[in-house]
Amino acid sequence: MTLQQLRYFLAVAETRHFTKAAELVRVAQPSLSKQIQGLEADLGAPLFSRVRGNVTLTAAGETLLPVAHRILADVDVARLAVGELVGLRRGRVRVGATPSLCVSVFADVLRTYHDRYPGIRLLVEEGGSRDLSASLVHGDLDLALVIVPPEGTDPALTTRVVLREDLVVASAANRPPLVNRPAIRLVNLRDRPMVMFRRGYDLRETTLQACRAVGYEPRLAVEGGEMDAVLRFVEAGLGVAIVPSMVLAGRPGLRGTPIAPPGLRRTIALAHRTDVPPTNAAKAFSDVLLDYLATKAPRD
Repeated sequence: MTLQQLRYFLAVAETRHFTKAAELVRVAQPSLSKQIQGLEADLGAPLFSRVRGNVTLTAAGETLLPVAHRILADVDVARLAVGELVGLRRGRVRVGATPSLCVSVFADVLRTYHDRYPGIRLLVEEGGSRDLSASLVHGDLDLALVIVPPEGTDPALTTRVVLREDLVVASAANRPPLVNRPAIRLVNLRDRPMVMFRRGYDLRETTLQACRAVGYEPRLAVEGGEMDAVLRFVEAGLGVAIVPSMVLAGRPGLRGTPIAPPGLRRTIALAHRTDVPPTNAAKAFSDVLLDYLATKAPRD
């Protein structure tokens, strides 16, 4: 088994087409097919089913897929780690964050890191915590800021709690306040239209569970958006949304109403793969992030 064979295998698995895979890795299609055949012979099992032009993974191929991802990711990390022996003058760090953090603290952290280490390439992935955790496990990310679920994080990940943020009810600032009190109870949102995030989004599940816990199913006016879209829909008066308080900074068109005790909070952790120590570039990014959160992040 060679790294080249694994790269060709992943290309076919991604494209589900041998000719397209060959174009992706810039090799002649017969050469790619020969390497795949050699890999199948070495493993003693076919990796792809080829029926009437349709290419699908066999059970053996499905088993190899996550392992191949991790092997090539680890090789990439090893190459970068050795290169870092000359100092943090070149390299790469792949970081992920939830949309609420990307539109609040993350940009300033990236700016500070880039100023301090201009030779390090920054690759950013924005997504939900589940997707980011999966990317970490597969070796596609070095670090990620993820929401800590009630049941805890994946044991394959090492996490460090770095931030706790309050959730508030966002509404249009040009509309009357939701209540005449400092905070609103979730039950008072029963008859108000709500703007809801897309399926699989952490805040969607948090909102639905909180509303159901006080006895009702929220009435959805619009659903399916990412953070920026949801905030804009709320600004336009389509409904209210439950969001982290920090995303309302710099948005005069929105009003944030605290949720009456016990309120809603969520915990943010910095995560990396347990079995792969962070590279020097990733450690440096962690230091910049933690320093920013300790000194400059909003305290509310």
